Amino acid sequence: MSKKDKNENIEDTQVQEETTETTQVEELTVEEQLQENLAKEKDKFMRLFAEFENYKKRTSKERIDLFKTASQDVMISLLPVLDDFERALSHIEEDKEAEDLRKGVMLIYQKLLTTLEQKGLSKIGVKKGDTFNADDHEAITQVPAPNEDLKGKIIDVVERGYKLGEKVIRFPKVVIGQ
Repeated sequence: MSKKDKNENIEDTQVQEETTETTQVEELTVEEQLQENLAKEKDKFMRLFAEFENYKKRTSKERIDLFKTASQDVMISLLPVLDDFERALSHIEEDKEAEDLRKGVMLIYQKLLTTLEQKGLSKIGVKKGDTFNADDHEAITQVPAPNEDLKGKIIDVVERGYKLGEKVIRFPKVVIGQ
C-alpha cells in the first residue's frame, strides 16, 4: 500500500469515527429527549391522577354533607309544630281536669320528638341565667334586669334553638337583661 492509500484509509477511518461519534451524540440526544418527554408525560399523568383523587374526595364529602342536611327543609318546617306542642303542653298542665288529654298530647309530642332526634335533630341547651352570646343566641329584646346578677344574661327563652347534626338550623330566641 502506498502512502496515499494509507492517508486515505486514515482519513476514511477518522471520518467514520467522527460520523459514529456524531451519530452516537445524536442518538443520545434523541434518547435523552425521549426520556425527558417520558418524564413530562409521567408528571402530567401524576398531576391528573392527583387532581382526580381530590375531585373524588371532594364530591364524596359533598354527597355526605348533602345527605346529612337533605332533611333540613323538612326539619325547619316541623319546628313550629314542636313549638305548638310545647305551648299546648304548658297550657294543659295548668288544667287539672284534662289529665287524659295531657297524657295523649304528651305521648304524641314524645313520639314526634324521638323521630326527629333519630333523624339528627337536637335541642340547643339554653336556660335562664346563662351568659348571652351573640354568636349562639338571637336576642329578641332587652329588659331591665331584675337584679345585678342578670345583667347581660338570659332572662327568658322565647323559642328553643335546634341543630341538625352539627349545623344550627334555628338559633334560640332569648330576652336578655340590661
